[in-house]
Amino acid sequence: MVFSSVIFAFAFLPLTLLFYYISKMEYRNFILLAASLMFYAYGEPRYVILMMLSIVCNYFFARAIQNRSYEKKIWLILGITYNLGILFVFKYLGFSISIFNSLFHQNMKIISFVLPIGISFYTFQSLSYIIDVYRGTAEAQKSIVSLGLYISLFPQLVAGPIVRYNAIERQIRERKVGLELFGEGAKRFICGFCKKILLSNNLAAVSQFYFERSPIENSVAGAWLGAICFSLQIYYDFSGYSDMAIGLGKMFGFEFEENFNYPYISRSITEFWRRWHISLGQWFRDYVYIPLGGGRVSTGRHIFNLGVVWLLTGIWHGADFTFITWGILYFIALVVEKYIVHPEKLESTLSRSIYRILSLLYVNFCWVIFNAKSLKEGISYWLSMFGMYSNVRLYDMEIVRMLQEYGIFIAAAIIFSMPVKRIFVGSRIYAFADKNVLPFIYLLGFLWAVSFLIIGAHNPFIYFNF
Repeated sequence: MVFSSVIFAFAFLPLTLLFYYISKMEYRNFILLAASLMFYAYGEPRYVILMMLSIVCNYFFARAIQNRSYEKKIWLILGITYNLGILFVFKYLGFSISIFNSLFHQNMKIISFVLPIGISFYTFQSLSYIIDVYRGTAEAQKSIVSLGLYISLFPQLVAGPIVRYNAIERQIRERKVGLELFGEGAKRFICGFCKKILLSNNLAAVSQFYFERSPIENSVAGAWLGAICFSLQIYYDFSGYSDMAIGLGKMFGFEFEENFNYPYISRSITEFWRRWHISLGQWFRDYVYIPLGGGRVSTGRHIFNLGVVWLLTGIWHGADFTFITWGILYFIALVVEKYIVHPEKLESTLSRSIYRILSLLYVNFCWVIFNAKSLKEGISYWLSMFGMYSNVRLYDMEIVRMLQEYGIFIAAAIIFSMPVKRIFVGSRIYAFADKNVLPFIYLLGFLWAVSFLIIGAHNPFIYFNF
């Protein structure tokens, strides 16, 4: 089940909210846990057992780590091995066998599984939990229901944000709900709902048209349009789901941290990754980068640490050389910024503006590799963007058709990727609109988005199987 579906918006969510709010506080965690397991089972009935096994195993790992001080490192290793082992088997085993076959000219049967929904997200949450217990920065949860709720809580189960146990432990035990917080959550959910359905889904129609064709068929302008639309599509796809997760959390009394902060206004690649998928960046910082020594080491070791983090970041996104290459490209860019360019030290307005444009172009080229079915196809798409297939046409009827049909969504996507709201917040006009006009805009936007679902419009989700 996904948030951007009729069954979720008009059946699952209203029923869950109804049972949640009519129940006493002491029963609400049970209701949310049951709802979360049902949510997961709807899409993956076979793998809900895997989810429950993960809850039980991590419960006992954490309890053993805390209660058996002389053996806690052994239990930590067992816990990490279990969590990463499950992730490896379901996500990377087939890929690893194919690499082994290629390197050693073998013909082992490639074993592959349907990827359990959200396994990368809940695995990283489980890992952070047992590591924090080992470090002594968190207490092992005595209630398996509470731990189960932390690992499986449906608002952030499918696509994050990756919620740290320390950030939510107290909220699991005690949290407040109220009309004001519910209203904030509902507005945030609708905002994400519209971002996903109205913007991301329509942008997907453009990007898929160009990416699914042979690069030879695309004009230069068409290839650029497809690449730009994918850059916007993935932003509204993922940030839309994060908005919905944060909004749903508020509706149930939880406060989740932000996961995106207008990444396309970044002045450098480094800044981009402070603004994009914030929870993943913080996870790798705290559990990989800093334990390796962070930046307080020699230059060579620092570069090594960055390489490890970005190799793992690429692998986390998927078992394919495209994702590994995508991670390596960012590693190269960050090393260049750290040791050669130093964008934060650029003095003139012109040099800063040029570097900002170059950074956005680099991000766009990286998304091409990320979205390609293979490295070869990704490189071919790059070449088509520069007219290497004698396709130097800056105008064709396909672009006209795309702009006529989707131009309003492309324009809106570009505008709202910038913090335009901040210009008006605090003014009297905004205060009046927020109280008297915006509620109707939210309602109209929600109904417009629902109409797309009812007519069966294209509704992909890029991060669904991460």
